[in-house]
Amino acid sequence: MNKHASPQLVTAVQVISQAGLIHRVQKPIGDGPFPTVVMLHGRSGNEDVMWVFAKSCPPGWLLVAPRAIKPDADGGYAWHPRSKDEWPSLDRFDEAVTAVTRFIHALPALYQADLQRVYLMGFSQGAATAYATAMRHPELVQGIAGLVGFVPEECGKSVETAVLRDLPVFMAVGREDQLIPYERAQACAQTLRAAGADLTYREYDTGHRLNASGMHDLKDWWSERA
Repeated sequence: MNKHASPQLVTAVQVISQAGLIHRVQKPIGDGPFPTVVMLHGRSGNEDVMWVFAKSCPPGWLLVAPRAIKPDADGGYAWHPRSKDEWPSLDRFDEAVTAVTRFIHALPALYQADLQRVYLMGFSQGAATAYATAMRHPELVQGIAGLVGFVPEECGKSVETAVLRDLPVFMAVGREDQLIPYERAQACAQTLRAAGADLTYREYDTGHRLNASGMHDLKDWWSERA
């Protein structure tokens, strides 16, 4: 079990003015700098929903879950207000990427995060935001766990320059996912490989969720990072 206090909601004006995003944080006991996982929720989520995946993360790591940047029409918040049947391009995520990178850079001063060991874990649209952040700022991200998500469109330059070269990526795909079609998930995996990622690709007989087998594989992947 992780040696953490319970995740705390942070809304203090002084902290948010520095971090830019309301968030929950679970800080390890002891002194940093701490390896860090930034957990990015999907569309219509918030800073509360990613903690179901926290138990997969290594003990003694700093865990933070920011709230996305835009209120969503269906409730909750979104990193990008995706329209039906739209697959946003990489540049459409730039506003979200700017917010996430600002948030990451604030973490050392706020919570003793180790900027040399920052990992992203995203669900659905949060996974897309994680991939976009790594493509725009590869020096900032040491690995990504992408859970039933997608890769932004029109990221050809990132592929051509292999911007994700040797970046560890865990990609979980639901074969019965109605939101991220199986064929699109496979195409996204090819994009990640072409961009140079060290991809751990896993498929599960499930929909838009991570089942028990997926949680087991995710925990194993995180153990390798530790």
